[in-house]
Amino acid sequence: MGRITLSQAAQWCGGRVDPKYADVTFLGASNDTRKILPGQLFVVLQGARDGHEFVPAAIQNGAAAVLCSRDVGDVPAIIVDDPRIALGDIARHERQRIGMKVVGVTGSVGKSTTKEMICAVLEKKFRVSKTPANHNNDIGMPMAILGMSEDTEVAVLEMGMNHFREIAYLASIGRPDVAVITNIGTMHIEHLGSQEGILQAKLEILEGMDEDGKVILNGDDSLLWNLHREAKRPIIYFGSANADCDCLGSEVVQEGSSLSFRTNYKGHEMDIFMGLEGLHYVSDALSAIAVGVEMGVAPEDIADSLAVFQNMAGRQEIFDVKGITVIKDCYNAGPESMAAALAVLGNRKQRRVAVLGDMLELGACADAEHYRVGRLVAEKADLVLAYGPKSDRVVIGARTGGMADSHARGFTDRDALVSAMKRLIRPGDVVLVKGSRGMRMELALDQFLSEDGQAREKK
Repeated sequence: MGRITLSQAAQWCGGRVDPKYADVTFLGASNDTRKILPGQLFVVLQGARDGHEFVPAAIQNGAAAVLCSRDVGDVPAIIVDDPRIALGDIARHERQRIGMKVVGVTGSVGKSTTKEMICAVLEKKFRVSKTPANHNNDIGMPMAILGMSEDTEVAVLEMGMNHFREIAYLASIGRPDVAVITNIGTMHIEHLGSQEGILQAKLEILEGMDEDGKVILNGDDSLLWNLHREAKRPIIYFGSANADCDCLGSEVVQEGSSLSFRTNYKGHEMDIFMGLEGLHYVSDALSAIAVGVEMGVAPEDIADSLAVFQNMAGRQEIFDVKGITVIKDCYNAGPESMAAALAVLGNRKQRRVAVLGDMLELGACADAEHYRVGRLVAEKADLVLAYGPKSDRVVIGARTGGMADSHARGFTDRDALVSAMKRLIRPGDVVLVKGSRGMRMELALDQFLSEDGQAREKK
């Protein structure tokens, strides 16, 4: 049974609805007729094709109603000037109507893992909802809110961006009570000009907060740390390198796939043990600890939730197949996350193979950053197979760093990359597969692992 009536939604977004459909209800929203669930609102968006063409299919597949910009016949519909903006307006009112607390998470690297850790911690005390997978933009986040259970007590919302004012818009919808910024890296520098520009874009999350909202920042990040000198509101810092952080991680130990550290925040001493490989997870966990303490989760519950935490699919999944250890980290990549993944690879004792796709959206920094990755590869890997238009920069960096020419190879064709993987990777190796989402490195991995050498692309 639906939760929001068309008359309510129309009032919230300034749309119009045929009175005979005013009492029709919906729960949740989708812009994809292939994935829409019965009872959801179908949101008509303009893409390569006019979204209005898909209205009959949406209704046939169970859509309760349509959010559109023109008449679509005798079906339940809300007609607005811009369905994208109207979707945000409806979600904004629904967030307020439910009355849940909101934790907003943004940053250059680690947003999704941090979001998941925060959820794991808060679920010990609250009924928690979250943005799924990569639903962190002006379409995905509002749709996630509209699909949340009415008894949600806390929503954890990941907020991503490519340009200025996108975070501000998302924050105006989500209205965070707690804001977490994981770090300021170089992803999206192509659109934002500099790291200082990226910082300002991420800080837009504060525009959606009340003055008494909690701001939780990475104190190991110099750009974020420097904010404490000019901040107009109290800031809670987490970190393990900066001894002045409020939520400080110490005695960090990585032994195989077990990670441990100690922290003391607001008098709560905790010994944290996690089944994760990579020191970068300490930062994610510290932010979750800070959020948990601020929201009243018991220290023992925080520790218990982190002890059993498992990362999302596609994010540093480690498994053995055909005698090969695979580190699958294909969800996305930037210079910072690439360095973190290579650090994990470098700790392995087997022959280490890095299969790396290009890092996208780096603008004028792209050549230099790929070269730096290559130099790092020379320290952390025994063989690198680079893929993409910038693969030559990785190869040059690796060879300059001392890697033999035959051990650093670049490819611009995926089939050629896979062919090389099949020739050069052998049982006993550990293989890191990583690249930006647009490089679709999971397809190369699937093709490498398949018996017939064909990728199984998910629709």
